[in-house]
Amino acid sequence: MAKRDYYDVLGVANSATEKELKKAYRKLALKFHPDKNPDNKAAEDKFKEAAEAYEVLTDSNKKARYDQYGHAGLEGGGSGGGGFGGGGMNMDDIFSQFGDIFGSSFGGGGGFGGSRGGRRRAKGSNLRVRVKLTLEEIANGVEKKIKINKNVGCEDCNATGAENGNLNTCSQCNGSGQTVQIVNTPLGRMQTSATCNGCGGQGETATSACGTCSGQGVVKKPEEVSIQIPAGVEDGMQLSVSGKGNIAPRGGVAGDLIVVIEEIPHECLTRDGKNLHYDLYISYTDAVLGANPAIQTISSKVKIKLEAGIQSGKILRLRGKGLPSVDRYGAGDLLVHINVWTPQELTKEQNKFFESARDHENFQPDPDKNNKSFFDKVKEMFQ
Repeated sequence: MAKRDYYDVLGVANSATEKELKKAYRKLALKFHPDKNPDNKAAEDKFKEAAEAYEVLTDSNKKARYDQYGHAGLEGGGSGGGGFGGGGMNMDDIFSQFGDIFGSSFGGGGGFGGSRGGRRRAKGSNLRVRVKLTLEEIANGVEKKIKINKNVGCEDCNATGAENGNLNTCSQCNGSGQTVQIVNTPLGRMQTSATCNGCGGQGETATSACGTCSGQGVVKKPEEVSIQIPAGVEDGMQLSVSGKGNIAPRGGVAGDLIVVIEEIPHECLTRDGKNLHYDLYISYTDAVLGANPAIQTISSKVKIKLEAGIQSGKILRLRGKGLPSVDRYGAGDLLVHINVWTPQELTKEQNKFFESARDHENFQPDPDKNNKSFFDKVKEMFQ
């Protein structure tokens, strides 16, 4: 089933402000919240759909790609649009990232509410890396393996931060991760909740801190990450690999790995969006008589035909020989710029010929003349 437009999902205009997006998302999230709709798959799907739309439209980079390319512009970056749509982010992830949206309506702190324990799962920080790509790699897409130094769960304490992984149920919140308070209001008695100070929302406390991670539950460790980069990316573009950033302390979820594309300049080709430009320098003789030079494309060299009498400054277009679109629709062209190289040193015979031809009408600039007839007249001079 095709994905719905994110603006339609939230019921807002394309020009909606961040405040309007938040208000629209909160309304839908509260309506389809799992605690209000237990065991309702349709409501859960609506809940996730709204979270996905909100995540993309409040991220300036993702929003820009979405506004330009639609859902296709978000593909290949580690998620099909914010990491929700393809099942890459579960309900815990949504609450850990957007829990502040709900306030105290469902237990505060981003938890699921009373029936689900209410524990808050913190999200780790994102990591940012730059990946250099050649034009050939950009044209075809490429898998890159990079090494990063990141926070991972401590193995000695099973990421709990407690010595030998031994945890006790928090006595202040009885393991819920939140403290509940009944407040009398003009509308009646209302229940509010907040993150437990005793355990920081974890629901458990350690008797003794782990010596390896100093009670944090995380340690620094190098890791090799495989990144699939789609064809057509551009210099400065950012891709997000979900869950490959730093893990949060004491059992939290991992942040994302932000991959910044850096394009390595090509020796012969210059990029302009999807199109490529190539400067071809030809001799005066080839310009007059025509030629079949070989030029460099991304994948190989190809021969092109230069008509006799071709003028400097002419641009030849090789359709489809540019770069593919990042949205996977079509490819750019290769534009060949003709530059006629004027000889700087002549023999006596050559100098004599050009002196005799200086005032000849065939050698006088005349843009209105047909190139072919000009060539025919030049041929006559050599007969």
